[in-house]
Amino acid sequence: MKNNAGLIILVLAVLSFLFFLSRGKNVPLLPADALHAAVTANDGCLGCHGPGKQAPLRQSHPPKEQCLVCHKAGKS
Repeated sequence: MKNNAGLIILVLAVLSFLFFLSRGKNVPLLPADALHAAVTANDGCLGCHGPGKQAPLRQSHPPKEQCLVCHKAGKS
């Protein structure tokens, strides 16, 4: 029983640590303009933010096919 309590405390500590790490990211919102208002799928993003386009993403940017998982609509 004593070993189980220690394991539970360790698991809760690790989960808490990971939770607080994930909250530290400040992901920019989508601009509240006409260009971005119509974007409802990731395909709409790569037209401007794909390689060689007017506003390409940096190489260090996380997976480029999941834009709307992190970036939400901005307030108008």
